[in-house]
Amino acid sequence: MSPADKPRQRLAHQLPPGRHGLPRSFVEANQRQRILDAVADVISLTGYQAMSVEDVVGTAGVSRRTFYDTFKSKEDAFLTAYEEIGMRLVLAVKDVYDASNSFPDGVVACLRTFLEFVASLPHYADMCIVEVLAAGPAALARRNAVMKAMADLLEKGAATMQDGITPPKLTAETIVGGIYEVVYARVLQGKTRELPSLLPDLAYSMMLPYVGHAKAKEMVAPLRIGGPGDDPVALATDF
Repeated sequence: MSPADKPRQRLAHQLPPGRHGLPRSFVEANQRQRILDAVADVISLTGYQAMSVEDVVGTAGVSRRTFYDTFKSKEDAFLTAYEEIGMRLVLAVKDVYDASNSFPDGVVACLRTFLEFVASLPHYADMCIVEVLAAGPAALARRNAVMKAMADLLEKGAATMQDGITPPKLTAETIVGGIYEVVYARVLQGKTRELPSLLPDLAYSMMLPYVGHAKAKEMVAPLRIGGPGDDPVALATDF
């Protein structure tokens, strides 16, 4: 059974059937968002290559004409969904970075925001972390732009430290790429909701090239204390 064939109940964000008297602009915005959400839903079940417009309109509860009045193709809908969620992520990370008092604090806050953001949207995680790799050159270009924005933010933060280490310029890009690979593996394994538990190890890895082992270990120590299942012996001997 394809996603379009599955019976679906009317969700809270969907419009009531029949005449409702709602402004056309509201209706169009609602339909557009339903299509974008449906793209993520369908992709999480079928993958990008197998996704069809019929699956999307059936899942969104809109007509085929409405889809093509809004988007040119399934690729157009995918790219739009990716751009919107990518922008939300970048802005969320930038907001916590701007509110941070130091580079180490900023690393922890930004990484926590990223991991919790991805974990809270598992269908979009499938789309933006995994299936984007199968969606063609335009999708890859957008993925690279998001990763570059993250790397630029990391490099900018590291540059504010007066007594920090200055690693090669490629370091920030390498760190962000490595984190994406770790997250990719967890999403692929269906462990998206477990991503926030990776915060201590990933925060240490991000800070290590810029502040050294001792400072990085000191900054992540509070993240390791008091968590469920913590072993005091393991904590004492970690790293």
